[in-house]
Amino acid sequence: MSVRVIGAGAFGTALAISLAGKERVQLWSRADIHVQDMVRHRENTARLPGVPFPEALRVTGDFDTIAGENTLLLAVPMQQLRSVLTQHREVLAGKSLVACCKGIELATGQGPIAVISEIFPNAHPALLTGPSFATDIARGLPTALTLACTDDGLGKALQQSLNTDNIRLYRTTDTIGAELGGALKNVMAIACGAVIGAGLGDSARAALMTRGYAEMLRMALAKGARAETLAGLSGFGDLALTCTSDMSRNYQLGLSIGRQEPFDPKVTVEGAATARAVIVECTRMGLDMPITQSVVDLIDQKTSITEAMAQLLARPLKEE
Repeated sequence: MSVRVIGAGAFGTALAISLAGKERVQLWSRADIHVQDMVRHRENTARLPGVPFPEALRVTGDFDTIAGENTLLLAVPMQQLRSVLTQHREVLAGKSLVACCKGIELATGQGPIAVISEIFPNAHPALLTGPSFATDIARGLPTALTLACTDDGLGKALQQSLNTDNIRLYRTTDTIGAELGGALKNVMAIACGAVIGAGLGDSARAALMTRGYAEMLRMALAKGARAETLAGLSGFGDLALTCTSDMSRNYQLGLSIGRQEPFDPKVTVEGAATARAVIVECTRMGLDMPITQSVVDLIDQKTSITEAMAQLLARPLKEE
């Protein structure tokens, strides 16, 4: 058996490196120059420098080479997922597709499972999500992730094939909860980064994480998710990691907002698009998401961190 990973960003590369410890892996990148550089140096110098590729990892720019394997990991940014699936619809038809991205599509309000299901109505897509940094996975450090699939039989098979020496997989059929946990925690990480960047302290961050988790749970339950999913790796676990580490790009964006410093526009920050998509969806559903709204206002420079915090503190007092 071999595995194909579509997308040679940091996370896709890290998964390929970990999986290559047990089987043959092909890693696909759309950019020829990127492929050539990885082949030459046997590492991803652009996205994951300093981590050499195992012998079992091969890099390709030929998308059609994935046709020989049934299980494909889709490690592309959420906002690019639809275009990749649509462009390669014929090759991907009939495959087991495992989304490895977190977020909500800005144009439609859909998560990765819904996007895959719309393009491939007969597919049984899965989602790999949870608290993880690419550098940790690539360097062999222990990581636990959630594998979500509505077809539990397929989920069990994927759990066995994708589990590695340093990645332990836990299984769930609650794809909605897993999707929303992984997406919404990015929004809260931006908020927490802004608080720390502005010098408002760890107590304020703890309050935002807790009330942010309440927002995550509120939306997830309204969309049909199970509370225990949000309390697990794909919700609370990912929230704890992303809101407390400088390695998180969403947290870094928040830091730059709080410090009033520029942020590199070339860096993919899924939480920014997700926050905007969430506000549109929650307005339609009549859900109150004040922290998410504050994040959107901060990103759009409609308010300052001081004003946003004052507005949150001035909200009516209520039971927890």
